[in-house]
Amino acid sequence: MPEHRVLITGAAGAVGKLLRPRLIRDDRILRLLDVQPIAAAVPGERVEIVPGSVTDPASMTAACRDVDAIIHLGGLSREDDWERLLAINIDGTRTILEAARTAGVPRVVLASSNHAAGFRHIGEAGPGGLPADSNPRPDTYYGVSKAAMEALGSLYHSRFGMDVTCLRIGSCFERPADVRQLSLWLSPDDCARLIECCLATTEPAYRVLWGVSANTRAVVSPGAAEAIGYKSLDDAERFAADLPGTLPDLLGGEFCTTPLGRPGPM
Repeated sequence: MPEHRVLITGAAGAVGKLLRPRLIRDDRILRLLDVQPIAAAVPGERVEIVPGSVTDPASMTAACRDVDAIIHLGGLSREDDWERLLAINIDGTRTILEAARTAGVPRVVLASSNHAAGFRHIGEAGPGGLPADSNPRPDTYYGVSKAAMEALGSLYHSRFGMDVTCLRIGSCFERPADVRQLSLWLSPDDCARLIECCLATTEPAYRVLWGVSANTRAVVSPGAAEAIGYKSLDDAERFAADLPGTLPDLLGGEFCTTPLGRPGPM
């Protein structure tokens, strides 16, 4: 059985920690990269732990050697100073894509965000929900950095034929935290299912997909993700009794009015 090596940047982050045990396969080696400490391997894991920053071209060049696919989760995960978002999220994405191109990595999955389209009105696309390729309408500098990530992914596919999938992740936590997340929740198990579909595509393409579960209150379309085989098995509605309230009119909700450039929760 041939082995496949998958590089996960940001492996010590919240989503990286949730995905790590869920992406273990007998024929897969996970190369885990982060600037933060990464937990050592446990029995049954086949992992390579690589300290490094997505802002360092030399580290990324080394990390991409002998890699079959990259899951790029690394970077700032919330609103922050423009200079930091530019250096880490935008320049960092270009750095990892350029390292992947140089190393001949054929497939990259980029963790975008619903905040790339936060100023989209929830009802503007009708009952089917907002399509995955809705033009960016970012709600924060962070959202701008994710829109730029998507643009870079498009460039590297069009120029170099790289298979690039951008996941506009809703809210990937063990459980939703508020009523807005009842519509955008992506369960950790569904996140892993979606990633597996991204890793299994056969034709190189550029894709933008919503990363959400099959939520009863869904406001975005699952069609693009379902087209590559994704089938959600989870629904945030089981948490609804603990999260009263009404959905906001804008996809980004409160993030459409928070001060720009101030670090805070996402």
